[in-house]
Amino acid sequence: MLKKSFAPIVPDNSRVLILGSLPGDRSLTENQYYAHPQNRFWKTISVLFNTALPTIYSERVALLHREGVALWDVCEMAFRKGSMDTDIMQEVPNKIPELLADNPSIKAVFFNGLKAQKLYDRYFTRDPGLQYITLPSTSPANASFNQERLLEKWQPVLEVLR
Repeated sequence: MLKKSFAPIVPDNSRVLILGSLPGDRSLTENQYYAHPQNRFWKTISVLFNTALPTIYSERVALLHREGVALWDVCEMAFRKGSMDTDIMQEVPNKIPELLADNPSIKAVFFNGLKAQKLYDRYFTRDPGLQYITLPSTSPANASFNQERLLEKWQPVLEVLR
């Protein structure tokens, strides 16, 4: 099945960019980043920024805007049965270098999982002026990381922003 990513969320004051791989089926159905209720992205972000977990998607997006966090996926489109990153095939990357060039306030790129990092490195050269950090995936498939451990590993996002 051909799957396509969403437009990026890019606040004017973006200082970091978080890259996933490709939206899962639930996200595509709901037209929302990280819509699967067991994905821990939004919970992790809300705890990092010491705020209550917004239940409405527009409030979640507003949180990213307030904190200067841009969000996108490495893949513009790819074939994938289901939602597993391991099943991504024939991917076409998003225009990430252009996004970074258009938003010079971004100082760090964070990968939400190893697959996002590997896909990025397959298609792009890292900019020596940016910091790149691979974070453990917030996907429910990453059961080896409980929420506490996940939060600990996501602290570098705060360190760049503060």
